Amino acid sequence: MAFNRGFVLFLLAAAMSAPMMMSSAKEFIVGDDSGWSLGFDYQAWAVDKNFQVGDKLVFKYQAGAHTVFKVNGTGFQSCIKPPANEALTTGDDTIVLATPGKKWYICGVGNHCDMGQKLTIVVQPLALSPIAAPSPSPLPGKPYPWKKVAKRPFLKNLHW
Repeated sequence: MAFNRGFVLFLLAAAMSAPMMMSSAKEFIVGDDSGWSLGFDYQAWAVDKNFQVGDKLVFKYQAGAHTVFKVNGTGFQSCIKPPANEALTTGDDTIVLATPGKKWYICGVGNHCDMGQKLTIVVQPLALSPIAAPSPSPLPGKPYPWKKVAKRPFLKNLHW
């Protein structure tokens, strides 16, 4: 019976802490106050950030002045633009970082990418905090289950 109570308490603690772990996702405004624009060092901006699965990147810019493309490493290095229908163009574009690994983003307007309007980040797997199992606590007036057993019959037959 005590095992079942302990197990139920553990499940209850896990269920209650799950929303807290899920809500730990961060939102990063790319470029902070500068937004997604020319003349900003996005690599320097990203270097001290810890991106994790579930976090969001928000690209803020004047619609029509820039775009956002997710590309691969080659597209990033060579500023190769994907098809236009893959562009994010609203000026307030949010990307959820759904998988761990390296991610690359470029601006597809003119030669903006060649001028440095590009971002690469590394997304870490979601680091879940370990949940400690609650200690079993006796009900008032009832001893711990292990105090009921005064003898340990399993030790009688051991010969040292």
